[in-house]
Amino acid sequence: MSDSIRFILNGEDIALTDVGSTETLLDFLRLRRRLTGTKEGCAEGDCGACTVLVGRLADGKLCYETVNACIRFVGSLNATHVVTVEHLAAKDGTLHPVQQAMVDQHGSQCGFCTPGIVMSLYGLWLTASSPSRADIERALQGNLCRCTGYEPIVKAAEQVAAQRPSSLFDPIERDRADISARLWSLSDGRTITMNSNGGRLVVPGSVDDLAEILAQQPKATIVAGATDVGLWVTKQMRDIDPVVFVNHLPELQTTTVSQEGITIGAGVTYAQAFATLGREIPAIGRLIDRIGGQQVRNMGTIGGNIANGSPIGDTPPALIALDARVTLRSKAGSRTIALEDYFIDYGKQDRKEGEFVESVFVPRPAAKLHYAAYKISKRRDEDISALCGAFLLGLNDEGTVDTIRIAFGGMAATPKRAKAVEAALIGQSWTQATVDAARTAFEEDYRPLTDWRATAQYRTLTAKNLLTRFFLETSGQGQELQRFALEEA
Repeated sequence: MSDSIRFILNGEDIALTDVGSTETLLDFLRLRRRLTGTKEGCAEGDCGACTVLVGRLADGKLCYETVNACIRFVGSLNATHVVTVEHLAAKDGTLHPVQQAMVDQHGSQCGFCTPGIVMSLYGLWLTASSPSRADIERALQGNLCRCTGYEPIVKAAEQVAAQRPSSLFDPIERDRADISARLWSLSDGRTITMNSNGGRLVVPGSVDDLAEILAQQPKATIVAGATDVGLWVTKQMRDIDPVVFVNHLPELQTTTVSQEGITIGAGVTYAQAFATLGREIPAIGRLIDRIGGQQVRNMGTIGGNIANGSPIGDTPPALIALDARVTLRSKAGSRTIALEDYFIDYGKQDRKEGEFVESVFVPRPAAKLHYAAYKISKRRDEDISALCGAFLLGLNDEGTVDTIRIAFGGMAATPKRAKAVEAALIGQSWTQATVDAARTAFEEDYRPLTDWRATAQYRTLTAKNLLTRFFLETSGQGQELQRFALEEA
């Protein structure tokens, strides 16, 4: 057992014994350490002004990721390396090449968002020696700037990639071996418990320890990426004590690919899952690429998106359409159920006291099956879905529907199958007339709400139109659909 959170901040070893269970990294940096380059803009992981890097050992390698400090809790930082914008410049004041490129290309105006943008570009600089324009724009998805129009920022990224200087100047590359050794010494596998400021936090040493802790404290809040839970604290002011952090557990971060499908640990982040799912099931890869910004994808987890049970979570509809199964674990053992059966009602899931989501199995769709997932939101990037739909279709040799699975989020109190629509399609020829007739069955399956993201009427009509889109794309009329979209634009 241990009673301290230990990590490296820039170059300094930190050991804390007085961490509040919901103390954010942003507050720690600004209030305790006076590192005010990291800004608070939205306090919900949207604007990127608070972006920092967090490095951790993964499979023996030191990896750095951009994260939102405003919703990252200090309790999740054990055995990590936190890097802020203050660490980039040389001791003599010489700017880091990323910072200098921002100056050269006039990438800063009011300057409030600039440190976060610099850190996002720095994260890209560390991981991509020749980023494309698409890579640069993806790295900036989670950074909002009201002044520049982004073009000077993109040019700064292109400049620093084209004129890459010696890595000896860079503080991370220079100290990588030393930081790795220091982090290794902090990764001792001990469970950390701490009571501070009226809150209690626990960092389990292993998954077995996690099961034991939840058996003793079944009402504890499990925190993985905190991309949802962080807002419970910063926006809703909810009391979530006691808090159990699980983002560090390697047993929950494994991905296994077999002939039957992909098993994804509950702690696998969107960014980590993208590498595998984007290759094995490209439609899900494209969906993941639109979840939040890069900072959110680096923090949020597949298991967390499922466990929270949100009716507008992006991944559950896509996984339900593939007949995914979720494994739940507790001290008493494990059980596996169909993912669609996990969601019972709004805010209610089939998770017994002491259980946690351990993994999800995603069957590999057969080559003859057609699969698609669609996200509808007001902005293309970094926006919550108004609705999200997924379709899996199998046709026989005569063009008749043998198999159809349709699932939507944002249309009901839970992610839900469109079973009436499916029934209207099964055994029918896959034609425009069949699809048009099946559209009327959506009213049997769903009674969506009207809220600020969309009206009920809009959601219902859009769900119907997505079925039509799926038909056009699977019947060889995708080019016509693309032409129509271009004309509309």
